[in-house]
Formats: sequence, C-alpha cells, structure tokens
Amino acid sequence: MDPEKTAPFELGRGEDACLLLHGFTGSPWEVRPLGEALAARGLYVRAPQLPGHGSTPEALLSVSHRDWEQAAAQALLSLRGYRRIFVAGLSMGALLALRLAADFPEQVHGLALVAPALRFKGPLMWLLKRLRHHGLLERVKPWVFKTGTDVSDPAVLAEAPILPAFPSARLRDLWELQDIAMSVLHRVRCSTLVAVAEQDHVVDPTCGPVLVRGLTASPQVRFISLSTGFHIIPRDRGGPLLASEVGSFFHRLREVTPARPMAATP
Repeated sequence: MDPEKTAPFELGRGEDACLLLHGFTGSPWEVRPLGEALAARGLYVRAPQLPGHGSTPEALLSVSHRDWEQAAAQALLSLRGYRRIFVAGLSMGALLALRLAADFPEQVHGLALVAPALRFKGPLMWLLKRLRHHGLLERVKPWVFKTGTDVSDPAVLAEAPILPAFPSARLRDLWELQDIAMSVLHRVRCSTLVAVAEQDHVVDPTCGPVLVRGLTASPQVRFISLSTGFHIIPRDRGGPLLASEVGSFFHRLREVTPARPMAATP
C-alpha cells in the first residue's frame, strides 16, 4: 500500500474538532474527502491510522479489536482541548465511534455513523459468525485475499490503496466489535446521524434502521439512505451528498450544543 495515501492526516483549524475513523483493512484515505469537507466548514479534523492498517497484511497478525479501541480512545482524548468534539466513523470505524460515545459521553457531542458494519451481507458470513468460537475458519482459510474494494466509481477504484489480504482471525475481532456496539447503543447520549448505501456489497444496509431504533437515549437521530455508490461512501458517488449531510448535521449541533471552556489547542 502507498504510505502517502494511507497515512493519518490532520486538516483545518477551529474551536471544534472531529475525529474520523476508517474501516477494517482500510486507511485514512477512505475518509479524507469527508475530512476535507468538514475542515472547510471550520472544524479541526484528525484521522488516525488504526493499528495494523495501511501497510502490509502481516501487520494485522499481531493486533486485535482491543488495539483499535485503545487507539480510537487515545485519539479522542487527544482532542480534549477543543470546545466540542464530534466523531465520524466508516464501517468498522462506526462501531468504534459508538463505543467512544458510550464510554466518553462528556467528550463526544455528536456522531456520524457511515455504512456501519453492524452486520455483514450474506448467509456465509452469518454462519461463520455463529461458528467463530470453534476456530474453523482460521484452520481452513487462514488468509482472506482481496482484489478490490467496494466502490462503484471506476476512477476512484483505480487509485484506491488496497490491502491484498488479511488474517481471517481478525474477523473474530470484527464480530466482537459488532456485539459490543449493540450492547452499548442504549448508552449513547449524543445526537447521531446514520448513513447507509442501498447498494452496499459489504454490510447489510438494513443495519441502519436497527441502529436508529437502538439509539434510545440519543436526543436526535437522523437517518439517510444513499441510492448511489457502494460501501466506501465518502470516496464514492454519494460522497458529496454525505459530506453535505454530515457537515450540516454537525453545524446545527455546534449552534445548539453548549460548549466547554476551551483549553490550549493541541
């Protein structure tokens, strides 16, 4: 993978900040267009590279969902000097964002959950999740090979940094994050936007309404379903509409949500 494309990034300046979290086997490249749009609206934006991501398949051998959760929490806490903090996550990043909002309710002022990976598509993935504790998948197929990513725009697909393989054992970590996300939904107390792609080939877009119904403590939940583009929404044809929706959603929250006294900006 091209290290320049997959590197973490920081954009913009402002009194409020947004943490962007990418998806499984992905990198900050996936969410950069959304980051650029939010920075243009006056937010400081930080997108870290999650442990084991953005380099080689072997780098994912020695990490687990706990490393990703810890990295996300550290990134959030590094933004404590800002008046308001928002979190936007793509796919697995959306699951991590839910955990952050539940665990740090005083820190997270709003969420954007993009193509949340609450449930994968297809009966095979359903079956594998049910059999995950037997270790069958890791023994039969220790590596899962990839030739592309779920993007409908051929120009974007041609330039996408793609991790060619990942250890099948990491699917157990994704399934664990799915269970964690469902268990903490009722503890999320901030306003939340949920966005899905109707033509997503990776996660089941019906997860969106499931999340909306489960966010019982959120004062406001907005749901949008995009008819264009596939799973990597920020980079696909629905990306501009997503950026507009998320930007407007956070802007409204910035107008009505009380701010903390601002400390020194990192």
